[in-house]
Amino acid sequence: MFQNIKQFTGKVNKIDTFSPYFFLPFILALYFFLSMFDFHRFELFHVKASIWPSVILAILCYYIGVWIIDKLGWTFPTFGLSSLGKYVIHFVILLTLIGVVAYGAMIFQGNVGLSDESVRRGLDPKLNFLSQLLWFGVLLLLSYRMMREDKMTWKKALMYACAFAAVMVLFLLMGYRTPLVIMLFTGLIIFHYCVKRVKLTWFIAFIAVVGLSFAMFGFMRVLTEDTSKDFNDRSQPDREHMEEEEVDRLISAERRVNLTPKWIRAINQEMVTGHIVLSKIIEYTDDEGYLNGEMHKGIFTTILPGEQISPRMQVTEVVNSLSTEDGKYITRPGRTTTPTYVGQLFLDGGYLLVAFGFLLYGMIVSLVYNKIKQAGVKSFHSVAYAFTVTLFTVSMHTGLLDLIFVLMLGFVILGSAIQKTEKKRLYS
Repeated sequence: MFQNIKQFTGKVNKIDTFSPYFFLPFILALYFFLSMFDFHRFELFHVKASIWPSVILAILCYYIGVWIIDKLGWTFPTFGLSSLGKYVIHFVILLTLIGVVAYGAMIFQGNVGLSDESVRRGLDPKLNFLSQLLWFGVLLLLSYRMMREDKMTWKKALMYACAFAAVMVLFLLMGYRTPLVIMLFTGLIIFHYCVKRVKLTWFIAFIAVVGLSFAMFGFMRVLTEDTSKDFNDRSQPDREHMEEEEVDRLISAERRVNLTPKWIRAINQEMVTGHIVLSKIIEYTDDEGYLNGEMHKGIFTTILPGEQISPRMQVTEVVNSLSTEDGKYITRPGRTTTPTYVGQLFLDGGYLLVAFGFLLYGMIVSLVYNKIKQAGVKSFHSVAYAFTVTLFTVSMHTGLLDLIFVLMLGFVILGSAIQKTEKKRLYS
């Protein structure tokens, strides 16, 4: 028996964990699989619409996009800018310095959002936007430096890990988890290609530890909220309009949910919520129709003067418009909702946009990966690929709705495209 297990794990570990054919679809499938352990929360929020047709369609279209580009061997063109390729790192340094200044200004203003969501929401929008360039620039510079090492030792790898950790701690003070996740997984992919191949079994253990850590981080943040502040109000919608039978059913569902300790529910809280939100989006569009581009338009309009509704706030309004009738908030009023990337696309254009969006994802990932095949792993292309596939994977939960992330993605793809390549093996 143990011999069979060893043979099985040996075969599994031959898989390139971070290849376009495995990493992103594996995380997407795992995300929604784990969301099925809902501990009666689906019943509590009256989940009706099935998410699986849209999820399966997303995975299939992603694979089609990867396969087409892989078979054709295409890469991004240089757009006639190959002469600027040598200045990419110089520009990254400039972005990093801008980030340092913005981050320093935020700290001096006392904007530390680790302990409370209301503080995090009070961060200066412009400074917060520019401060993201700090972790982005450091991530690219450290990753590129690792790639250029002639001989990577464990001692050097530890030094780079400490540098990554230092920047992560800085952004932990802001209370944002997304940059930390992006840095962690981008660094892991660089380690995989530069230091030592990460076996699939080790990778699964890694994501289990990281996932549990971030789940507990969010759980503790909720526990330590100052509920005296309006923003942290936990009251539920008025139930006076509901029939007595409906109220009894709701109270009964709440009791069944509460039979499971909060810390256990917190382990997959984000995944279950993502499942519920996607189901509610599908239910909403069946009745009200699609937003026809308003979600994606909101990515860019949020930087315009005056009060603008962010895309995630639109999602909050959509899902709560259904759940408040049932006497519960999916997201507390005034807070934003992560729609998952499937939900983001579905809300704007249904199955057709889900198919197109994931086809495009697959094509982009494969186009960047083909650059690594041409130039080998000791190149900026590996950095660009690591960041691109990580950002796409993280957006499976958050959605790709932040302008700063869209700009970062465009920068690394363009930076990779204009780099001159020489034919080398993938693992040189």
